[in-house]
Amino acid sequence: MTGTLLPDWRDSFPWPGAETHKHARGRLGVVSGKATQTGAARLAARAGLRIGAGVVRILCPPDAAAVIASAVEAIMLTPFGSPEALVEACEGMDAVVIGPAAGLTEATRAHIRALAVTGAALVVDADGLTVFEGWPEGLFEVLDRDDVLTPHEGEFKRLFPDLLETAREGGAAEAARRAGAVVVLKGPATVIAAPDGRVAVNDNGTPWLATAGTGDVLAGMIGGLMAQRMDSFDAARAAVWLHAEAARGFGPGLIAEDLPERLPSVLAALYGEHH
Repeated sequence: MTGTLLPDWRDSFPWPGAETHKHARGRLGVVSGKATQTGAARLAARAGLRIGAGVVRILCPPDAAAVIASAVEAIMLTPFGSPEALVEACEGMDAVVIGPAAGLTEATRAHIRALAVTGAALVVDADGLTVFEGWPEGLFEVLDRDDVLTPHEGEFKRLFPDLLETAREGGAAEAARRAGAVVVLKGPATVIAAPDGRVAVNDNGTPWLATAGTGDVLAGMIGGLMAQRMDSFDAARAAVWLHAEAARGFGPGLIAEDLPERLPSVLAALYGEHH
């Protein structure tokens, strides 16, 4: 394991016990984009499954169902055609990831706002952030402290344009306070901030993550840990660290699809340290 500090979230990591069954490990939903934009949701869903969520389901527009069904195995699939149908499909879910390739549409806004009533903890990423540019309060007013926003710097600027010149740690902390949710400001040194004032800076970043789709994997990892009822701030810190560790272990040539397949060895090393 690399990194200058031993991660202090290890003691709260949701390892299964002898009596654990799949439903006890949490239910994760991932909302997909349209038929030509399903890859991001599949990456997020696979990452959520790899990091331990017991049941993972992709929720998709009806026209995307045939595309996704031929590309998944242990991951389940539910089509939906309206915000109301999405809420119904999310019944009993512990966490939901929405935003990766969701589309910059009014429907994406409506889906995020509808999900807020389900009781599931939300991970809002990518298009789910950008679609609220110019209307950030439309997002913030439906969030709670267990939800997580995962912006890169460009997305952060769209939601928090007045924090552009603020130092990253201070900016992320203020953003989390304003949003009332955990904020993961991605970058070489990713900053994780909670609305209660907790702030952490990840110390094992790697440039191999600078490739398309790695953010979708990270969103799925955070959601997978949250589905297992790990504290959202700790889930975000753990996922960011494990994500970088998986990338570091692969090295040159990494693509996003490699990351979920690297997770077992990273998790095994972490488990060996803990037990």
